[in-house]
Amino acid sequence: MTESVTLGKLIPMSKAEILSELPKLTKEERHEIRVKLAEMDSDGWLDQDDPLTDADKALLEARLAAYEKDPDAGSSWEEVEARVRARLKK
Repeated sequence: MTESVTLGKLIPMSKAEILSELPKLTKEERHEIRVKLAEMDSDGWLDQDDPLTDADKALLEARLAAYEKDPDAGSSWEEVEARVRARLKK
């Protein structure tokens, strides 16, 4: 259970309450939450012996921002697969 602060008092929040509050957040606040969740979950897939460089992180942030700006700009997996298969047949 998570807690929120109201007038200096901690008020427990259930997962359902947290989820119901998410749509009320600004785009910047939702981004901050995504970043925090990614940090919390990152230990499972990042290689500690080969961490991301600052350039890697900047590239990922730029691509995420581009996706958030226009999520339909990219290609579906089916479209990509068809292009790759077509190239392999040549």
